[in-house]
Amino acid sequence: MKLIIAIIQPSKLEDVKAALAEVEVVRLTILDVQGFGRQKGQTEQYRGTDISVNLLRKVQLQIAVNEEFVEPTVSAIIKGGRTGETGEIGDGKVFVLPMDDCIRIRTGERGPEAI
Repeated sequence: MKLIIAIIQPSKLEDVKAALAEVEVVRLTILDVQGFGRQKGQTEQYRGTDISVNLLRKVQLQIAVNEEFVEPTVSAIIKGGRTGETGEIGDGKVFVLPMDDCIRIRTGERGPEAI
């Protein structure tokens, strides 16, 4: 079992959800997050003064999958989250983490069956 965490542009959320649905991944958690990487924020004007905004709005997806769904899930996220053919700085990142256990609260099922 793996936990896939993806940080993507908010404007790409619907594209990523559609790409995930194509590979039959329909369970995910979505969080609004802020951060910066190579983009290093942006400059905005407030009352005529330039202000540096260090944190950019992003969307974080958390998806628990069994081993056979790892590659299709990652590929779908990349397909839906990439800007243009080759992508752009700020398109996001995907992290794949090991997951020791999963428990479905309602039934008490554990492991891959609980996902």
